[in-house]
Amino acid sequence: MLATPAIMLSHKIQLQPTVKQEIYLSKACGIARFTWNWALNEWDSQYQAGLKPSGMFLKSKFNALKQEHFPWIYEVTKYACQQPFIHLQTAFRNFFSKRASYPKFKKKGIHDSFYVGNDQIKITDNYLKLPKLEYIKMRERLRFAGKIMSVTISRIADKWFAAIQVKLESVFTDICENQASVGIDLGIKSLAVLSNGEVVEGSKSLKKNLKKLKKLQRQMSRKKKGSKNRNKLRIKVARLHYRIACIRNDILHKLTTYLTRNFKHIGIEDLNVSGMMKNHNLARAILDMGFFEFKRQLEYKAILRGNKVTIADRWYPSSKTCSTCGYVNSKLTLADRMYKCPECGLFIDRDLNAAINLEKLTNH
Repeated sequence: MLATPAIMLSHKIQLQPTVKQEIYLSKACGIARFTWNWALNEWDSQYQAGLKPSGMFLKSKFNALKQEHFPWIYEVTKYACQQPFIHLQTAFRNFFSKRASYPKFKKKGIHDSFYVGNDQIKITDNYLKLPKLEYIKMRERLRFAGKIMSVTISRIADKWFAAIQVKLESVFTDICENQASVGIDLGIKSLAVLSNGEVVEGSKSLKKNLKKLKKLQRQMSRKKKGSKNRNKLRIKVARLHYRIACIRNDILHKLTTYLTRNFKHIGIEDLNVSGMMKNHNLARAILDMGFFEFKRQLEYKAILRGNKVTIADRWYPSSKTCSTCGYVNSKLTLADRMYKCPECGLFIDRDLNAAINLEKLTNH
């Protein structure tokens, strides 16, 4: 299967910057944050004045002021103070389309990042070159072959990362040759139950580390704001959050890779994750499993390996439908862990029953 020009992937690689390089990266993040906050403040002011602001108009106004009022901006890449206007325009477009909430001002140390376009990027082996900076060492080489489109530098806890976006140009050889099909029922008791009877347990990394996380957050809340001790604890909390996310993503990557390498046809549910998160009794468990991330990984890996993913309608009663005769038991509740069909007498685990029904959809 040939990778078309439309297929783009991002490879996130940890960086190993020197002290001098860390100062540059921190400064670029600060400029990107300052630009975003300046633009958002101007947007609000113009909107309240009855005007119709736009990202491009604010960018031109900022460019006219920066040389006189913000000369320190020229110490880093030009993209640090250009891309925030495009991101803000997109954020408001999503807000007006009711796809996202109103854009918020950014705070130092929270989601620090900046974008760099491909005209200012150079990668040699495991070294990344950014403008006005020496080569930064990466912990691994770029995994994908193709045209580099952009790089987003971000900081998580005290670690730096480069998310390199690549437009694929070469043949992806890891194609799924197996014509088997499978249905997958996601849950909070077990991460996934497959229609062939396999059960994949979730990492539950948040649940296992919750006690430690609460203790660190409690200690941090008692420290004086702006103090060095508070900052040390803030980094510890961020490190633990990062570790929890890594454990969760590891099992999701292993599961989605296994599925796309061994099953040509895959059936899953169209879960309303945002709606499910409104149930405060289940929200933490749902977040701990990573349903949205599972679907995202499965879909992009299916494109690369030539799998066909069938997504059941959100209202399809996969758990309530008998996988043998098709009878729909509308009285089945979440408390019922076994499915018993009053028509044909089938007695089966409800999750396995749902997975079998999802597999049947792949054959239609």
